[in-house]
Amino acid sequence: MKEFQDMPLRRQQQLMAFDRLLTIMDELREQCPWDRKQTMDSLRHLTIEETYELSDAILEKNNAEICKELGDIQLHLVFYAKIASEASTSSPDHFDMADVLNRVCDKLISRHPHIYGDTVAETEEQVKANWEQLKLKEGNKSVLGGVPGSLPALVKAMRIQEKARGAGFDWDEKEQVWEKVEEEMQEFKEEFNVSSSQTIDVQRAEGEFGDLLFSLVNYARFIDINPETALERTNKKFIKRFQYLEEQARANGKTLSEMTLAEMDVYWNEAKSRFRQSY
Repeated sequence: MKEFQDMPLRRQQQLMAFDRLLTIMDELREQCPWDRKQTMDSLRHLTIEETYELSDAILEKNNAEICKELGDIQLHLVFYAKIASEASTSSPDHFDMADVLNRVCDKLISRHPHIYGDTVAETEEQVKANWEQLKLKEGNKSVLGGVPGSLPALVKAMRIQEKARGAGFDWDEKEQVWEKVEEEMQEFKEEFNVSSSQTIDVQRAEGEFGDLLFSLVNYARFIDINPETALERTNKKFIKRFQYLEEQARANGKTLSEMTLAEMDVYWNEAKSRFRQSY
């Protein structure tokens, strides 16, 4: 390992900045009533919120916000490690930031034998396959065991499919996947595209709709589209267009409830033209 003084200047500055954050965290934990009161459980929902804020900044391609949100998340990571370091050193709950960083470094080295060993992996797919096999050797009972149960369903579907592919369980061609999409769509249409007067088995319809969504996620993966990102961009696009509609209605002294659908469509089409390239 290099001595600090032998490191490039920027690396020295990075390490000093990290030390500064660790020092501030020590001071806040000792002196600030709010910081002293926090637990891992109390921080959890705040960390989730910060992660979504980072996600928004990335989608907006706002580098200044990305930098800010990364700092907020880094603070949370340091906070968790600080709390754990306060447990007795003989307790299995005890660890500190050095343990956190060394553990992830050891994992990265062990999971990249094509870099730090003699394994050959020349493509991304080979790397992923090796990664899943290494995780099984480390004690995971299932390839899918590493998919967090609390992930949003759309993200979870993508991760499940990626991990199954890493184990060799996947379609060969995207045309096969699209055939599955059409098959699921046809099944759903035949069973649940019924007249408004007919009742449907909602639980069964939900299951079939889930199958259709899963197949669409699978196809998106084959053509290198992240379905979560795609849907969130559409959400943002809809919000922007809908808010334009509301603004134009107010400018004309109306509320949406006072307008016909045809009148709203005029503003909606204006919004589509105005924000055509906006995500």
